[in-house]
Parts: sequence; structure tokens; C-alpha cells
Amino acid sequence: MNDFAMHYGHWGWVLVMVLIASWLLYRFAAPRSWREWTGAGLVQAFIIALYAEMYGFPLTIYLLTGFLGIDLPLTGYSGHLWATLLGYGSRGALLEMLLGGVFIVAGLMLLIRGWVQVYHASLEGRLATQGVYGLVRHPQYTGIMLAVFGQIIHWPTIITLLLFPVIVFAYVHLARREESVLAARFGEAYQAYRRGLPMFFPRRQEWGRFLHALFFPHPE
Repeated sequence: MNDFAMHYGHWGWVLVMVLIASWLLYRFAAPRSWREWTGAGLVQAFIIALYAEMYGFPLTIYLLTGFLGIDLPLTGYSGHLWATLLGYGSRGALLEMLLGGVFIVAGLMLLIRGWVQVYHASLEGRLATQGVYGLVRHPQYTGIMLAVFGQIIHWPTIITLLLFPVIVFAYVHLARREESVLAARFGEAYQAYRRGLPMFFPRRQEWGRFLHALFFPHPE
């Protein structure tokens, strides 16, 4: 059995990774409305599709080789499709994994940092406007998008590539709906906050502060 065949068929790993990723999603971005459940459901589908192909059955590779006739080297790193399609081999696969990992880690940290800010703000009955929320209006949704994008770099599949723009659209729409609710609740205070900050990514001159708030947050 070659290393390509040995890489797949590990459905126990699929279950473990899906459970871990799902726990992170629902722990730090717990849905509260049906619109939030829609976004979370799309991310859940992304998680299942990703790990089912990463460790279970390489559907995308078989479709590319069997139906489209693309000649791919069937090795243990073939699932790193960007490097495989460009012919960069195992070194390219490693670079792809590291680059994707940067986005994934940054996304998860944003998700967690944002949750901490929202938690403390909710206890005090105020808007979350500190830390990463002092630089962008929806850092948790940015985190979800970055983590999903990182997986697209790390281990792209046909299904996850199709789901990615749908997830982005869903969370942009959800963010706008949430802002309408917050504006009605907090009035001019929220309107001033909204006017002063971008929605998902900081202004160019604020990236230093943004990274500092992400990696070196001030204690509450």
C-alpha cells in the first residue's frame, strides 16, 4: 500500500477533527438566532466536507484525475492541491500548510479574543468597543472568514471552494442585520461607533495596533 492510500480511510480521525472544530465554532460563536444558525450551519458543512476529504475519502482528487483527466502524483501530499497542481511537490505542500496555518491561527485567535470582549461587555450591559472591537466592528466574523480561508489554502476541495463565498456572503449579511439591531438598542452611541470603524478589517495604518490587540491583549 502506497502512502497515498495510507493517508485516507481514517474515519476515526475525521470524527475527532470534526468534533474539535465544531466545539471551537459553537463555543466561541454560539448562534443565538436562526440567521446565526444559518451561518454556523454553513461553516459546519465546510468542516465536515474538509475533514471527510482530508482523512476519509479524496473525492476532489478522484474527480480531477478520473473525470477531468488531470495527471496528479498520488502521494501523501497530493491533497495540498495548489502545490500539487503547480508541481511544487512536498516542499510546496509544506509551504502551503504553513501559510494556511497562519490564517487559521489568526482567525481562531480573533474568534476567541472577540468572544472575551463580548462576554465582558455583556456582563456590564455595554457595547464591546475595546481590544479588537476597538479596531473593527465584527472581529469574530473576520476570524471565521480567515480560518476558513486558511483551510482553503491548506487543503482545498471542490466542496469547500464552493462553500467559501457562500460563507462570506452569509456573514456579511448577518453583520449588517446585527448592526441594525444594535443601532436600535444603543442609538447614537452605536451609530458613532459604526461610523468610526471599518466592518471586518482595520484601516491600513491600524494594522500594527490590530496585531498587538490580537496577540498581546490588555487584561480586562
